[in-house]
Amino acid sequence: MADKDHSATDDVALVRAAQQGDMGAFEELVARHRDKIYARAYSMMRNEDEAIDLSQEAWVKGWQRLVQFQGDSSFTTWMTRITINLCLDQLRRKKRHRTESIEEMDEESGGVERQLPVVTVNPTERLERAELRVRIDRALSQLSAAHRTVMVLHEFEQMEYKAIARTMNCSIGTVMSRLFYARRKMAALLQDLQRPE
Repeated sequence: MADKDHSATDDVALVRAAQQGDMGAFEELVARHRDKIYARAYSMMRNEDEAIDLSQEAWVKGWQRLVQFQGDSSFTTWMTRITINLCLDQLRRKKRHRTESIEEMDEESGGVERQLPVVTVNPTERLERAELRVRIDRALSQLSAAHRTVMVLHEFEQMEYKAIARTMNCSIGTVMSRLFYARRKMAALLQDLQRPE
């Protein structure tokens, strides 16, 4: 079969083609979404090598399980869930080996930024946003792994409490209290970013 140009095809059609064994279609999906999948792995692991390994493992699992993908969510949401589960498994393994090393998890700033006051557009906005990301990144790194994980799953993946509780093997009450604590701590750490109107 000649190589087909998949660049103009939407994700839904690519997934269908890949489920029929079209490797080119799957390669196009990887090319489109690998940065986001890597970013999610990195945001949880805070280690480039581990993030590369886990995101590659996620793509292999994605290919192996593609027939199970029903299209209930978007392909990227499905791949992100696979990635998060692999990261959580890796973090659990680490925790069993070295309890303290679990403090390495972190999250990109997208969701937290949404809750901060809107900065009016100005020529230095880009620089300010970069500085803001650094500040948020630093604040997130001061949360425990459990609190960061809850924040990642709820704020960035929009998972419901019940799904987070299942994923993390804890009660819904525990999820809620961890999320409350994580938000309160983030607010305290970023307090000086609240600008007067």
